[in-house]
Amino acid sequence: MQHVFIVGSKGIPGAYGGYETFVDKLTEYHQNHPELRYHVACKDTVKKEEMYHNARCFHLKVPNIGPAQAIYYDVAALSDCCKYIKTNKIEKPIVYILACRIGPFMKHYVDKIHKLGGVVYVNPDGHEWLRAKWPKPVRKYWKISEELMTRHADLMVCDSKNIENYIHSAYAKYAPASTYIAYGAETRHSHLDDNDPGLLEWYAKHGLQAKEYYLVVGRFVPENNFETMIREFMKSKTTKNFALITNVSKSFLNELEKKTGFREDPRIRFVGTVYDQELLMKIRENAYGYFHGHEVGGTNPSLLEALSSTDLNLLLDVGFNREVAKDSALYWSKKAGRLAKLIEDADKLTAEEIAQLGVQAKARIADAYSWQFIADEYERLFLK
Repeated sequence: MQHVFIVGSKGIPGAYGGYETFVDKLTEYHQNHPELRYHVACKDTVKKEEMYHNARCFHLKVPNIGPAQAIYYDVAALSDCCKYIKTNKIEKPIVYILACRIGPFMKHYVDKIHKLGGVVYVNPDGHEWLRAKWPKPVRKYWKISEELMTRHADLMVCDSKNIENYIHSAYAKYAPASTYIAYGAETRHSHLDDNDPGLLEWYAKHGLQAKEYYLVVGRFVPENNFETMIREFMKSKTTKNFALITNVSKSFLNELEKKTGFREDPRIRFVGTVYDQELLMKIRENAYGYFHGHEVGGTNPSLLEALSSTDLNLLLDVGFNREVAKDSALYWSKKAGRLAKLIEDADKLTAEEIAQLGVQAKARIADAYSWQFIADEYERLFLK
């Protein structure tokens, strides 16, 4: 039996996010595997254990200490892993750390896990140190932490070839070992039909109708370029609406209003968040087109979900996005007027042209990003 300890997600079940979905799907697809046993750290207010997808979920009590919570949580989880491995005399364990938050503590725990006969893998996520939401001192910490974790890890598991290339370029002096395994997505359609009462109620509430809106889903942060998308949409002559599914505060909206004056454009619809995954999938499927403005990070979950559900995708032209979508999408730059022109061109596409892009997008997901494919890749990694 190969034991795999996963540290760095908020945990399963119930938490929602990229890493959380990944761990949920990985354990789901491997829950009946005769040779793999997962142990998943979970952030909580109480210490306990439970089984989920045949994985041992160990919950750790994390104090409310602000931004340092994540570092405390990862370190506490690693300590717990080491104790469990030693007590249960587990042979050749794999400890898989998601994200690069604990660089200053990395060598200590790698040495400890090596003495227990194990190895440490790290998923570096994206360029966390480039995210504008962090103050400069925090961004500097992220960069140092990333370097230290890359230096001491036994293997870097990158979910983007662009990230893998960056790891080798930035830290060539450490000659890091690496492999590439992407993030995954569902390849099925939503279980809801076009006349589902919940869907129709949601459309009525927000004044939307199928195939008459562009859509974006994602966190409201500067590097996702919401301001550019809104400004360019307002410049365009499209008669369709723009639905934004995101978690924004009043202060964010007020700041954006000052910069763009979006409240004067009735086509712009901030519709809040949608946590019902079947409903969200159906909303994606019924969008005329999807905007993706992410420019920091590796293989982005919301992009994969868009390609698997929405036929027409308009993506910011950066390496990460082109690597994933290739020729199954249309691309725009942040230069003034480019996206507005692309929106107007997209409005003129025939149904056949849009359908063909959809076929290519779904084939791209099925070939390289389905959860079954990703689970199989991890099976090979953990058992080789």
